[in-house]
Amino acid sequence: MNIPAIKRARLRILQLDRTVIMTVVLLASVFPVELFPNTPTQPKGIDGQYSGKQGQVLVVKVPGEEQATEIRGTFLTRSIPFFPDPRPGGSPGYVGLLGIDLQDEPGTHELSIDIQQGEQVRKLSFNVLVVKEKFHVEHLTLPKDKVDLDEKSLARWKAEQEQVKQALAENSRLRLWRSDFIEPVNNGKRTGIFGSVRIMNGQARSPHNGEDIGAPMGTEVAATNDGIVRITVDHLLSGRGVYVDHGLGFYSMYFHLSDVLVKDGDLVRAGQIIGKVGATGRATGPHLHWGVKLNGARVNPYALLDLPFKNGSAPRPQSPLQKQFLPHQPFP
Repeated sequence: MNIPAIKRARLRILQLDRTVIMTVVLLASVFPVELFPNTPTQPKGIDGQYSGKQGQVLVVKVPGEEQATEIRGTFLTRSIPFFPDPRPGGSPGYVGLLGIDLQDEPGTHELSIDIQQGEQVRKLSFNVLVVKEKFHVEHLTLPKDKVDLDEKSLARWKAEQEQVKQALAENSRLRLWRSDFIEPVNNGKRTGIFGSVRIMNGQARSPHNGEDIGAPMGTEVAATNDGIVRITVDHLLSGRGVYVDHGLGFYSMYFHLSDVLVKDGDLVRAGQIIGKVGATGRATGPHLHWGVKLNGARVNPYALLDLPFKNGSAPRPQSPLQKQFLPHQPFP
C-alpha cells in the first residue's frame, strides 16, 4: 500500500472539509438562516393583553423587579418609561403609562418591555388592542381667507411649531406629578370636542388634539399636577399658552389664555393658578384648550382623571431604579 499517497489524500480531504466549513460560516453571516427551523419562537403577547380606545391612557404593571436598573417599553416606536408603583397597599412593582394616540391604527399591536438588571436584559411582551373611538365630524363651508394661512402667517406658524419642538425635546427623567390629577377649570363646560375632525371646504383638517372647556373670561386656570413650566408662548393660533412638564414624557398644555401668571422654569403644584381663561389666538369665544401629550401620544386630558392613583404616595426608594424617581425632589 502506498502510505504517502493515503496521507496526501487524507490531507486533501481535511483541507476540503475546512474550506466547506469556512464557506458555510461566511454564507451564514451574509445570508442568515435558521439553523434549527423547528425551534419555536416566543410568540408576541405571551405575557398578557391590554385594550383601550384611541385617546385613552393605560396603566401597565410589571410586578416585582426590585433590582432592576431600568425598565422601558416600546409601543408603535414610542418609548414608555416605567417607574415605581406609587399606589399604597398593593404588590410592589413598576408601572408605565401607555398613551393611545387619537390616530393610532385600530387593531392589536405589541408592547415590548426590556427589564435591565445589571448586564442582563429580560424581555416581556404584551398585546395591546387599540379600539377605534367614534370622534365627532363637522363639515363647514367658509371663505378661503378664513381657512388657509397666508404666506406670512404660515411662516410664523412653522417657526412657532419649531420653538415648541425644541423646548420639549428633552424629557425630565424624574416623575414630578403626584397621585391626584385635577380639572384645570372649576365648573367649566366640557365640550367633548377631543379628537373631532373639521372638514372645511371639503378638506379634512388635523383632529382636535385637546379638550375645550367653556368658562367666563378671566376664570382661573390651574395646573393639573406638579411640574415645571417648560415654556410660555403667545402664538398665532393657540394664543397665550403654558406648557407644563410633569416628567417622564408627560406634558400638559393650556391655550387661549387672557393672562399667563407663570414664567419659563417655574415649579408649579397641582391646583396652582397658572393663568386665566381668555380668547387669544384663533378662538370664537372665551374658553380653555386643555391638551396632554404622553410620550408623544395625544391623549384625552380627561383620561387623567380616571387613572387609579388616588391619594397615594411613592414608596421609599429601595433599589437603583427607584432612586432615579424620587417624587417631589425639585420642590422645597
